[in-house]
Amino acid sequence: MEKWKMKSNSLNKRHIAILGSTGSIGKQTLDVISYHRDAFEVELLTANNNADLLIEQALKFTPNSVVICNTELYEKVKNALAHTDIKVFAGVESAGELAGAEDVQIVVAAMVGFSGLKPTIAAMKRGKIIALANKETLVAAGSIISSLSQQYNAPIIPVDSEHSAIFQCLQGERTRIEKIILTASGGPFRNWDISDFEKITPKNALAHPNWDMGAKVTIDSATMMNKGLEVIEAAWLFNLPVDQIEVIVHPQSVVHSMVQFTDGSLKAQLGYPDMRVPIQFALSYPDRIELNTQRLDFVQLKELTFFAPDMKKFPCLRIAYDAFRKGGNAPCAISGANEIAVNAFLNGKIKFIQIPQVIENTIQKCTFVSAPTLDDIFETNSQAQRIAAEIVGAM
Repeated sequence: MEKWKMKSNSLNKRHIAILGSTGSIGKQTLDVISYHRDAFEVELLTANNNADLLIEQALKFTPNSVVICNTELYEKVKNALAHTDIKVFAGVESAGELAGAEDVQIVVAAMVGFSGLKPTIAAMKRGKIIALANKETLVAAGSIISSLSQQYNAPIIPVDSEHSAIFQCLQGERTRIEKIILTASGGPFRNWDISDFEKITPKNALAHPNWDMGAKVTIDSATMMNKGLEVIEAAWLFNLPVDQIEVIVHPQSVVHSMVQFTDGSLKAQLGYPDMRVPIQFALSYPDRIELNTQRLDFVQLKELTFFAPDMKKFPCLRIAYDAFRKGGNAPCAISGANEIAVNAFLNGKIKFIQIPQVIENTIQKCTFVSAPTLDDIFETNSQAQRIAAEIVGAM
């Protein structure tokens, strides 16, 4: 990927579209931009249902356009911004079209779940730089997204803290990767006995010890499905088989991930947990610019510990590995089923320990396609969600 240089001159601002500006990543992206208003210009903001926050963000950052994906909220957003020059659109299709606009340079793909796939693909087909924060895009359609990136010269820069860490460790390297080590916090239940998992409530699961994330991603962290999805994502991003991607639990979340090379050397990226760091690096790449983050103090650090994940307590991690090894549309099926299972748990319809059961049973019942097209991917997601909903209903 051709490198570009960060300029402080306003004539060289980078113009940003944020798909999912009202979510956790979207809000933190705007925090980064507010800290560097001379370097970044917001061109597009999109939201699914949070019209009030979208309006507030639009008034503060004055983008060229906003999109409210829920068409029923269009009039509300339009009326609230009628006194401005901001153009208001509705629908997911509009998000994709506007993300590909000529003035946009970088698209932050931060929509949660499968809904982010279509707008991201639309932006890629216009050759935009994709700052990817949506795991499901590569999990569901990794081979297709990888091909589109090459075909349309649309670079993908990872925003997830772990993948950003790997990306940063690989800068300037020409040596072959021997192994990627993805670190995991272990979530809130890493020290719980498996016999107590029956008692886990949504409130328990949403209390992540280290990171500030949205509800869906926080539950995925609690089940370790988040790490399973990251394994699949890393395999596509860095062109590695999953057997060369290891997961280790690191409760302090200071080492964000590591790369081991063929001579046995390891490189790691460290820092206190703060998603603004990988977000800003994706926006300013290949340069680093100032950010008001907490600095690491090694004297004050009491310990950095690492241990292997417990696949019996967290079967979602094993399910993700197995799905990638199976290939085809199997990873897409776990993505679709997981969305339904997580939502069902949050709404009190199933227990925490039933989330992996829903996902595994769904994979077994889904039609397997060894070389899926984009149409197959959308059909698989719909089928997986339909099957998962039926399984939930029968529990």
